[in-house]
Amino acid sequence: MDTSKTTTILQTRPHFVILDGLRGIASLAVVIFHFMEWVFTDPAQNFIGHGFLAVDFFFCLSGFVIGYAYDGRIAKMGISEFFKSRIIRLHPLVILGSVLGLLAFLFDPFGGHPETYDTGLIAMVFICSMLMVPLPVIADRGFNLFSFNAPSWSLFWEYVANIVYAFVLCRLKRVYIIILTVIAAAGICWVSFRAGNLLGGWSGPTFWDGCARISYSFLAGLLIYRSNWIIKNRLGFAGLSILLSLAFLMPFSSWNWLSEALVVLFYFPLLVALGAGAKLQPGLQKLCDFSGKISYPLYMTHYAALWMFGNYYTEHKPEGAQLAMIIVGSVLLLVAFAYFVMRYYDIPVRKYLNDRRKARLARL
Repeated sequence: MDTSKTTTILQTRPHFVILDGLRGIASLAVVIFHFMEWVFTDPAQNFIGHGFLAVDFFFCLSGFVIGYAYDGRIAKMGISEFFKSRIIRLHPLVILGSVLGLLAFLFDPFGGHPETYDTGLIAMVFICSMLMVPLPVIADRGFNLFSFNAPSWSLFWEYVANIVYAFVLCRLKRVYIIILTVIAAAGICWVSFRAGNLLGGWSGPTFWDGCARISYSFLAGLLIYRSNWIIKNRLGFAGLSILLSLAFLMPFSSWNWLSEALVVLFYFPLLVALGAGAKLQPGLQKLCDFSGKISYPLYMTHYAALWMFGNYYTEHKPEGAQLAMIIVGSVLLLVAFAYFVMRYYDIPVRKYLNDRRKARLARL
């Protein structure tokens, strides 16, 4: 193969480091939100009751990053190589998350009833989980689209968005992206008004809510890149982390359907534009790097522990200082585990796959 084409396929562009770091803040918000879901049955009492909106921030960020990374080279590298790049980046942790979820389902020391399910059904759910095929059939897992790793629902829609990008969006002029974004915005408003919030997408009955959420936010992120809507500022990683966290910490009200829609429609795109234009404070370089690197491993490996915590909490009902210590300790352990996974699994596996890919391309 032509050396220049090989370089085009394998090259990576410099990262927007602050945007990477903000992804880590959003991942941490998701983890804390999932713990608090067990503790507060009334969402209005949950101090981070809007933490699930982090997924919409991920989607918007993804649209921006995909446009930035591939708009200028997908035509040269080809669709098949684009898909290989995305699978190598995303799928090793999809597989690991499925394995961890299966182990937690079978060997949860605090509860669960795996014996009530047929072995063949468990095997089918596990295979579907690894292949990203939704199968919401396990009652003990809340009929999640992906019973053994619930967060995979957003990865499913991420894959769908990548497919649509490769075949359609990468070829569309900006004016058509604007039209699609406006249509998708109407979809977000309708879903939020109908359901009263934007929490859907993770289960069978709310499946198409996930389509609405990825459609708008991915398009909005792509439109920000295509329009060069990058806002130069001095907020830095710390300032933008605070602004992002405010979206997850805003109070509940009867106007949730409107406030959540406004956050997704305007606030998150604004934060992406600000994050792309912000300067990183030298003293926060390591923290920002760490936050970005563990974001995806943390998101994709934490949920197995969540079900064990949920079963423990349901049975023993710890309160006060004991509960706080359990949750804080669990979050810290999950962050440490995400770092371990990143360093000793995700990076080595992706390096191995990319090295094999590079060797194959060199032989062509």
